[in-house]
Amino acid sequence: MRVLVVEDEEELADAIARGLRLHAIAVDVAYDGQEALELAAYVPYDVVVLDRDLPEVHGDEVCRELAGGDAAGRVLMLTAAGRVRDRVDGLTLGADDYLIKPFTFAELVARIRALSRRSRRDGPAPLERAGVRLDPGRRTVTRDGRPVALNRKEFDVLHALLRADGRLVTSAQLRRSAWDEYADAASGVLRVTLTSLRRKLGSPPLIENLPGQGYRL
Repeated sequence: MRVLVVEDEEELADAIARGLRLHAIAVDVAYDGQEALELAAYVPYDVVVLDRDLPEVHGDEVCRELAGGDAAGRVLMLTAAGRVRDRVDGLTLGADDYLIKPFTFAELVARIRALSRRSRRDGPAPLERAGVRLDPGRRTVTRDGRPVALNRKEFDVLHALLRADGRLVTSAQLRRSAWDEYADAASGVLRVTLTSLRRKLGSPPLIENLPGQGYRL
C-alpha cells in the first residue's frame, strides 16, 4: 500500500508517517497543496490523507483535482471542523471519508486500510501509449500484444511514465514513484532500473532521456 500524507503541520505529518511505516505502509509526505498535486501526478497512491486547511493550494481544491483526475486512490480528508456541514462539503468535493481532529491513530489506520481495499476492488483503468499497455490492477504489461515480464520497480517506473502521457518526468519524480522520498539519488538504482526496463520493452526504444531534465515515453 502507498499513502500520501498531506499536512502543513510538519510535526504532525511526520508523526503520522512514522506511525504508518510501523504498520508496513509506504508513505510520502507533502506539507502544502501544490506539492501534493505534483506528487499525485506521478505516483499512484492508494490513499491520500488530506488536511483541509493547506497553504499554496487549499485542501478543498486538492481534493477536487484528485477526484476529477485519473487518480485511482481514495481521499481521506482531515479537519478540525466537526460540523455536519463541513463534513458534507468535504464529501461533496470528492473525499471518500472524513476524520475529525483530534483522532486516534488506530482509527486512522483502520480507515486507511478500508479505503485501500475499496481502491483495489474498483481497480484503476489500464494505460496505453505507443503500443504499450499497462494494467495497474492486474499488474501486467504488454507491448504490441506481447507480454512483458517486469519486476516491481520496473513496473512502477513504467507506470509513472505512462501516467505522464508524454510529458517529461524528472529523475526525482521517477525515484519517488518506485521507491519513496528517501530514495538515494546517488545510488544509481534508477539508472539500472531504466536500463533493464528498456531492454525488456525491446525495439524500437520507447524511453527518451533528456540529459539534465528527465525522461519521457
